Amino acid sequence: MTTAAGSAQRNILVVDDESQITRVLRTALSSYGYGVRTAGDGDEALEIMRDWTPDLVITDLSMPNMGGLELCRRIRAKSALPIIVLSVRGEEKIKVDALDSGADDYVTKPFNMNELVARVRAALRRASGPVREENASRIEAGDFRIDLRTRVVSVRDREIRLTPKEFDLLCYLARNPGKVITHHTLLASVWGGTSTQQPEYLHVFMNHLRKKLEPEDGSVRYIMTERWVGYRFEPGDPH
Repeated sequence: MTTAAGSAQRNILVVDDESQITRVLRTALSSYGYGVRTAGDGDEALEIMRDWTPDLVITDLSMPNMGGLELCRRIRAKSALPIIVLSVRGEEKIKVDALDSGADDYVTKPFNMNELVARVRAALRRASGPVREENASRIEAGDFRIDLRTRVVSVRDREIRLTPKEFDLLCYLARNPGKVITHHTLLASVWGGTSTQQPEYLHVFMNHLRKKLEPEDGSVRYIMTERWVGYRFEPGDPH
């Protein structure tokens, strides 16, 4: 089966013990051309996945039997399948726990359907290999062209001058488009493990990056803040 755009249908497994949520998501996601199946908890989800492989999983956290965190860990132990957590729980610790358990993104209920679908599309693009890294010398992602040898960055054909640390930070983001990356992960990956308790590094450099990369009208197009948790990089659609 193909979507309206002519590409192969992508399948989504929705895991939630609230039947109203699963009905709404099944109807809405199906209208966008996705194949959708639903499960009431983690055990049922894993049972469905024995005979049917989804392209993406959307899961709640608090469910009877196996909850969302354990489901994330079970899936991530054997697959790089994109996982989006959709939960009423919005505390920072819960979000970080979900991301550490293998979730790629986190959306808090009540949610905007257009935003959720945009997150789904971003996660599927990332899973399909939206970033091209040729011979470990160049990264191409959406509006961005990054030459790793010359350390030249172009955004929509506009060359941007970055400091060494800004460049390292952008490279890490560009390799993980559409994915929520926690403060701890960014600090450890770009500054090293000893810097994870010094988030002021990250805030300062993210502000610098935004001033250089984002449109001059002050809008935010590329570097999204996930409040209290981290950042999400959206490189734009390929030319």
